[in-house]
Amino acid sequence: MDKTKSTKDLILDAAEKLFAIRGFYGVSIRQITTEAGVDPALASYHFGKKQDIFNAVMLRRAEILNRERIQMLDDCIRRAKPNPAPLHEIIDAFTHALLNRSNKGGEGWKSYFAIIAQINNHPELGGVIMTQYFDPLAKKFIAAIQATMPGSQAEDLYWCYHFLSGALTLTFSGTERISNLSGGLCHAKNLDAVHERLVPFITAGFEAFKNPS
Repeated sequence: MDKTKSTKDLILDAAEKLFAIRGFYGVSIRQITTEAGVDPALASYHFGKKQDIFNAVMLRRAEILNRERIQMLDDCIRRAKPNPAPLHEIIDAFTHALLNRSNKGGEGWKSYFAIIAQINNHPELGGVIMTQYFDPLAKKFIAAIQATMPGSQAEDLYWCYHFLSGALTLTFSGTERISNLSGGLCHAKNLDAVHERLVPFITAGFEAFKNPS
């Protein structure tokens, strides 16, 4: 047990690790508290039910991510005034914090992104949880893109965002799919290589729907 951490953080760290490996339905409160090295009663005392622990896991890092991404977006909008922010800078603001946290933030962030990847692809949990924690942020970014692409159709931009979300989900899923597919030429853990390519790729996808005839 890490004595420098609070009981609540120990429980959240353990839950995050186990949810990333086994998914929400594959983990019990007792398994979480055993991993955390605390009495099972403390999980109920601090959080309540397993769903409450999961919500706390989601919220803890979502607040950090959303704050960093909004700050980057606001910065690029401010720099560009009185013109709209460049599209590639908006996309970078949306993706950079995730790449940076996954690359340098430690195993907890990697576990968190693995949970996001699972949830984003879950027919029951995805719509509810992603809507709850990330829709206000997503709509702010889509509004900024609309300002940069005034001739575009809202329907196209929402689809483009959907595809962006899918690309991020696969990138942070923790699988070695790209490593295996490329025969080792590309490595899933090489997030610097991801960042070099992800923003230009996504930017080009949005630009394909700019000022449609």
